[in-house]
Amino acid sequence: MSYQNIEGIRVWGKLDEGALSQAKTCSVTGNVVQTLLMADHHLGYSQPIGGVVVYDGQISPSGVGYDIACGNKAVRTKLLAKDVKPRISAIMDQIAHKISFGVGRVSEVKVDHDLFDDPNWSVYADVGKQEHDTMKTLARNQLGTVGSGNHYVDLFEEPETGRLWIANHFGSRGFGHRTASGFMNLIADRTFMAKAPGEKMDQSPLLLNIDSELGDMYYRAMMLAGRYAYAGRDAVMDQVLDILETEADFEVHNHHNYAWKETHHGKENIVVRKGATPSRPGQLGFIGGSMGDMSVIVRGKDTDENRDAFYSTVHGAGRVMSRTRAAGKMNWKTRLRSGGEISPIQMLDAIRDFGVELRGAGTDESPFVYRKLQDVLDAHAETIDVLHRLKPIGVCMAGADEFDPYKD
Repeated sequence: MSYQNIEGIRVWGKLDEGALSQAKTCSVTGNVVQTLLMADHHLGYSQPIGGVVVYDGQISPSGVGYDIACGNKAVRTKLLAKDVKPRISAIMDQIAHKISFGVGRVSEVKVDHDLFDDPNWSVYADVGKQEHDTMKTLARNQLGTVGSGNHYVDLFEEPETGRLWIANHFGSRGFGHRTASGFMNLIADRTFMAKAPGEKMDQSPLLLNIDSELGDMYYRAMMLAGRYAYAGRDAVMDQVLDILETEADFEVHNHHNYAWKETHHGKENIVVRKGATPSRPGQLGFIGGSMGDMSVIVRGKDTDENRDAFYSTVHGAGRVMSRTRAAGKMNWKTRLRSGGEISPIQMLDAIRDFGVELRGAGTDESPFVYRKLQDVLDAHAETIDVLHRLKPIGVCMAGADEFDPYKD
């Protein structure tokens, strides 16, 4: 096996001691079946990113995190990359102009969707009419927006075939964030819409019994946020396909911040993956590298090691440098940063050398702050096959100085 067993925790790849400490706390809190760290693991809030915790009859709102159902959609278009490269600058301008990036943004293109008739909206009505109306309005207004942080819309070339791919990365936006904080408030006997004090990085997971009233409400709300995230990624992808005047002939779509009811070793468990991609045998996933690295389409293997991983794998390359260390500390009153280790010139030179047309992004998303994707893929060679390798040629993210309240 290519993983370590450290005090009962299964660890893939190069060990991050801080993430291991968080995983140890998770492993002794609640009805835990198994705790695992994927090869891209690093510090998160309560549960490490790249961390998987398998529970017997419990679900963790703090484990799923604030960006419920964050994930990726990737499609292969009918175009060749060589046909769009001569106009890549204009295309990226259109993407940056047409699609709403940034925190709290309202979509200029209103997207109607039958998810707004989903019976799980009754969860918010059970909390209160005002809460229901506020959450539904927020969801309607932000459907089809991308957000900030490490969320993106990218264009890729598949070197082997020359085909043009598109991928996006984001979750359930402010709707998911308020859902998470709302249930964390209820667990702490605060009102749903109260201003939450925020988590401490190393606090113990917050847990609910899945068969309790509040546990069932959270699970239904999380599923609704998951459906919302899928709809948002679909809407953004459709906009990019329209800009390119093309269609998709293949797609991959998955969450990596979510809790799934799954059967493992003959028993149903709740598998909470924070920054980890499901990888059942034959299941497809998209794993993104940095903007200066390859991304890949993978497929889960039918192996003992994949079963040991509870059918989980990495969701990205994994950070090796915090946002503050990379970009410096931001004074949100003056909008000035100080003390960052990565300069904008360093980042832009690296991106230019790699052949990427960049819109937005700060040095906290530069290639220097991430592991090399191949290193983490190698650690999971017995759990996944790589089907397609994709080289970024266009990257669009929120601006460098967007405040990002999403903690995952």
